[in-house]
Amino acid sequence: MRKTLVSVAALSLAALGVQSAAAQDSTASDANPSFRGIRVEANAGGDRFRSQGRHHDKFGYGATVGFDGVFGHKIVVGPEASFWRANNWSEICGGGSAGGTICQKSFEEWGVGMRAGFLVTPTFLAYAKGGYVTNEQRKRFDAPAGQTSFYDHYNTDGYQVGGGIEYTLGRDVMRMPVFVGAQYVYSQYNDHTSRQRVMGSIGFRFK
Repeated sequence: MRKTLVSVAALSLAALGVQSAAAQDSTASDANPSFRGIRVEANAGGDRFRSQGRHHDKFGYGATVGFDGVFGHKIVVGPEASFWRANNWSEICGGGSAGGTICQKSFEEWGVGMRAGFLVTPTFLAYAKGGYVTNEQRKRFDAPAGQTSFYDHYNTDGYQVGGGIEYTLGRDVMRMPVFVGAQYVYSQYNDHTSRQRVMGSIGFRFK
């Protein structure tokens, strides 16, 4: 599943990169260069994993790579692929209806999607995003005497939505634009678990 997701992300980035580059060539005089090109960023912040009506809050971290195209003076659109994990993973345990303990554990999340934004100023972007995610999980039932325990390790797919802001600081690293940002992302998985993230970001763009 992970190899498939990475392949889809790579193909999406390549295809949209070519299309965006072609569009930019024809509008280079109008486009804002600070938000155009391959984007690489590090993310860190709060992670809330929810399962069985309970939640667990932890620190988390990850990374995002994307390609942004600028259309006209104001619109920024592009694909992205992301990775995220809670520090030392995240596990929620609770009592079963007939005794014993049920534990749901979340490992890394991989995602691919699109974001679209509006340039409030030449250096300040507000955006929304959405896409597909897959999360590695483990479910374990430690049964009381007379019942059967079980253990299941699997991947569950789902979707993510979110939004954020981004501010370009200038060309500071090897003459590449450096930016900082903040964002909120909600992920809903198909096994009725979910994740919320509030993250800060720092990154740069290749031209």
